[in-house]
Amino acid sequence: MNEFLYGVLPYVAFTVLIGGTIIRYAQGERGWTTKSSEFLSKDDLKLAGPMFHLGLFMAFGGHIIGILIPKFVTEAAGVNENMYHFIALAGGIPAGVLFTLGFIMLMIRRFSNDKMKVNTSQIDKLLYLILGLTILTGFAGTLSGMFNHFDYREHISPWFRSLLMLSPEISYMEDIPIFFRLHMLLWCLTAILFPFSRLVHCLSFPFEYFCRSNIVYRRK
Repeated sequence: MNEFLYGVLPYVAFTVLIGGTIIRYAQGERGWTTKSSEFLSKDDLKLAGPMFHLGLFMAFGGHIIGILIPKFVTEAAGVNENMYHFIALAGGIPAGVLFTLGFIMLMIRRFSNDKMKVNTSQIDKLLYLILGLTILTGFAGTLSGMFNHFDYREHISPWFRSLLMLSPEISYMEDIPIFFRLHMLLWCLTAILFPFSRLVHCLSFPFEYFCRSNIVYRRK
């Protein structure tokens, strides 16, 4: 099971993520959207949207630093383990709070409004479940560092880099805390759902989303 979860499933997720996204863009470019619901409910999006996306960007940046940059690089830069742990908590906890609260507020907005509910597809509902669990397990892993320090840079980070080198070292994933095990599984499921959900709109972020005019919704 470990060989499948940590040596096979990540490649299945990467393949579906990349291949599925290319196919969707090629065959259904007009559906390449987040399906904006602002015209159904606008005021409650003003706080929840920015909180969610800011938390997302902060968490993504933390993952890039913590996973892709080897431990010896930060130590060579003069950042010892205690300092790195403090910085990770100082950035990770605010990111987790923003990300989690923003997500909860968006879910309340979506499922407490009848108009929003009927405009929510089954794939969206599955996505929200998996994404919510991914956020919660990631935040739980961050909070656990306040009480029982687990150095993921000696386990998860080299394992992930070994995946990118096409030589998975499954042994790194033995005896790691349950929150991190669940988080690894859930991000794979999120990647598999990505091409078939509204998440594809984030790939347009570096291009037309910054350049196009805003879509203005006016009250009747």
